[in-house]
Amino acid sequence: MGRYMFKRIGQAVVVLLLVSIFAYLLTYMIPGDPVYAMLGGDITQEQYDIAYEAMHLDQPIVLRYFHWLMNFVTGNWGDSYRYSQPVAALLGARLPVTMYLGIWSIIISTIIGIILGVLCGTHRGKLLDSILITCANFGAVMPAFWLAVLGMYIFALKLGILPTHGFVLPTENLAESVRTTVLPLIALSVGSIGGTTRQMRSGMLDVIRQDYIRTARSKGLTERAVTWKHAFRNAVLPVVTLTGMSFRNIVAGAISIEQIFAIGGMGSLMINSILSKDVAVVQACIMLTAIVVTISNLVVDIAYGVIDPRIRVE
Repeated sequence: MGRYMFKRIGQAVVVLLLVSIFAYLLTYMIPGDPVYAMLGGDITQEQYDIAYEAMHLDQPIVLRYFHWLMNFVTGNWGDSYRYSQPVAALLGARLPVTMYLGIWSIIISTIIGIILGVLCGTHRGKLLDSILITCANFGAVMPAFWLAVLGMYIFALKLGILPTHGFVLPTENLAESVRTTVLPLIALSVGSIGGTTRQMRSGMLDVIRQDYIRTARSKGLTERAVTWKHAFRNAVLPVVTLTGMSFRNIVAGAISIEQIFAIGGMGSLMINSILSKDVAVVQACIMLTAIVVTISNLVVDIAYGVIDPRIRVE
């Protein structure tokens, strides 16, 4: 298991280095002079010279990359030209909002999706299976932004029981936090619930026909024991991968949802920074997203080895 983990960690480090190279090269992918692209063309020569030196454009590109990488590793992520403050402070204010919504969305969609998928798999062809899989298919193809607008129209504009915009963390006001979180979480979770349900159902149908399941039943085990102690462990493997892929939302956020509900999270910050060519912020967002996705994939790989010992043996 140690060799298996060491191999996966080495692959994760290589991936992060490659992503850092592409993130840094964003400065040179902007059309025209990088300084004018970020600050505009109406700056003075003195302002241009200060920015040119601050961006280390007078040094070879390899040295500039390593200088930027060392700064990023030590927490010096530069300053935002659009917001006139350090990038680390800017992300520190936005990240908790996106993480809160992302983590709750993953928890809700994974738990509900697994339960519904197991019910579908153990009741194949019955009325319950038909109803649940129809709802799951409908939810999986439903755009999140459409759900957000529909929920806002029904619960905010028509019924008036939920706010149309804004977000409050539970540490500030628990009741208001629940009210401002309901609609975004529904919009974020419905599609994932549908996908997880379908994946779990497929896994259960594949596993439940295996010989060891028939052997377990022949030993007189209850159907609940067969389902949760024997079939579930192997059927849940694809869902683990699906859940790991969802972890990018913890950092990147859902841009459409944050824009619709005017939530000051990472998604809205990233799109605004891209439109304003605030490269330092975009680079930091890309790197944070890459780190979270890489770590989540690493955890998924290790979880595979723990759940199914055959994988680490191979």
